[in-house]
Amino acid sequence: MEELVIRDADVVDGSGADSYRADVVVDGGRIVSIVKEAAAAGCQRPRARRELDAEGLVLAPGFIDMHAHSDLALLRDPDHSAKAAQGVTLEVIGQDGLSYAPVDDRTLGEVRRAIAGWNGPGDDVDFDWRSVGEYLDRLDRGIAVNAAYLIPQGTVRALAVGWDDREATDAELEHMRRLVAEGMEQGAVGMSSGLTYTPGMYAKDAELTELCRVVASYGGYYCPHHRSYGAGALQAYEEMVELTREADCPLHLAHATMNFGVNKGRAPELLTLLDDALTAGADITLDTYPYTPGCTTLVALLPSWANEGGPERVLERLADDDTAERIRHHLEETGSDGCHGVPVEWETIEISGTGDPALAEYVGRTVLESARLRGESPWTVARRLLLTDRLAPTILQHVGHEENVRAIMRHRVHTGGSDGILQGAKPHPRAYGTFPHYLGHYVRELGVLSLEECVAHLTSRAAARLRLPDRGLVREGYRADLVLFDPATVGAGSTYENPRELPTGIPHVLVDGRFVMEDGRRTDVLAGRSVRRAPR
Repeated sequence: MEELVIRDADVVDGSGADSYRADVVVDGGRIVSIVKEAAAAGCQRPRARRELDAEGLVLAPGFIDMHAHSDLALLRDPDHSAKAAQGVTLEVIGQDGLSYAPVDDRTLGEVRRAIAGWNGPGDDVDFDWRSVGEYLDRLDRGIAVNAAYLIPQGTVRALAVGWDDREATDAELEHMRRLVAEGMEQGAVGMSSGLTYTPGMYAKDAELTELCRVVASYGGYYCPHHRSYGAGALQAYEEMVELTREADCPLHLAHATMNFGVNKGRAPELLTLLDDALTAGADITLDTYPYTPGCTTLVALLPSWANEGGPERVLERLADDDTAERIRHHLEETGSDGCHGVPVEWETIEISGTGDPALAEYVGRTVLESARLRGESPWTVARRLLLTDRLAPTILQHVGHEENVRAIMRHRVHTGGSDGILQGAKPHPRAYGTFPHYLGHYVRELGVLSLEECVAHLTSRAAARLRLPDRGLVREGYRADLVLFDPATVGAGSTYENPRELPTGIPHVLVDGRFVMEDGRRTDVLAGRSVRRAPR
């Protein structure tokens, strides 16, 4: 007898087709049968050792978070309710060009300092890996949800070239090509870049094109955080489209937003650019989160020249008064490349977390608010935070536009990505709320997407980009990564004031046919594993 039958579910199967009522039978981690309208037809109903009454609930494929920053959280936090409670059954990590494999001892320490604001310092993690394959093996010991990995181009450059702003030599480029090939062979699904973050931003297009050719040869895709989401956003999108066309590499645009005042109402221009490329034969997808503010680290706003050489050099420059004044000038007057070519507006920069608990008074306030309370300039406050907290502060950047968010999420190649940074006392609510916020706010309350269409965005489209032949749909033979939710009550519990509140209306989540959420509570099941690139 099979393990589980889910009775009388309203199945939204991920294809975009209309829902239907069915009994769904799960055994051995897979969907073994689907009996449509079993009760109404009067046919004999399937039986199993366990029966779950799903009356009033939607059964859908588990959601795929195409842009996650859970690289260390998956290891340090077996509970990981931040994602499991949302119905996420697969996360794509290694994002924005910086993560923890491949590394050597030198670059591991550098990367840990550089992205402490994303993932914490990692003092509670045993870094017993160096290669991509070893990191994926570590995940395979058991994690809350599944994870796929992108080779981080910035980390690759740090390993082969260092943190200097210069072109790679032929030997260094060949070293990077080898590192990318090894990572793909070991199971990565593609490569990411952070082209407003050092050292990845120092790579010219020709270098990126060569690495993308390697990725494409293994059937992977390129996922860039491109060079500007502000003053040069459209040009930056066009650059990525052209670069991947030249490399014949599939393109997935990370957190594809149009931010800052210069881009208000300009999403249709981006979508026209993408439609033209798609019509010409390009293979392009994108992800977004359903919120207007962004989230990153405070140090990321600095000009690229201030970040050259790595974290310790940044701190040296900030400590020098003359150099710090040059940084301020670029930030506040010129518009630094780290701030997307737009002069920083300190009233939009909210401190969301610090590494040092003694600095908690800054959290939840904008830099401008803290400056006014102290009778100081905003730059004085920001500089002191960076130095005292050793580059660890994270920020919310309130620079987005609702009309852009809605326009982009409707697009035919759109997928969902939380870009969830789990660090900080007041993280962005997207980390805990992205997927139920799509379903509750944008589907039920606003009607921006139909339920069937939205589920397709969050499941099958993402699985197709990842080239996963047995995930992303409710189909016989597919893996039983499933979510059951109440369409009348599903919603994000997380808010800007209480960002770690769990969602409502998602009672059950299964990974590999096992309940990781049951009756709204996290179980102790660790059914997640690495999801490695399917061979060509």
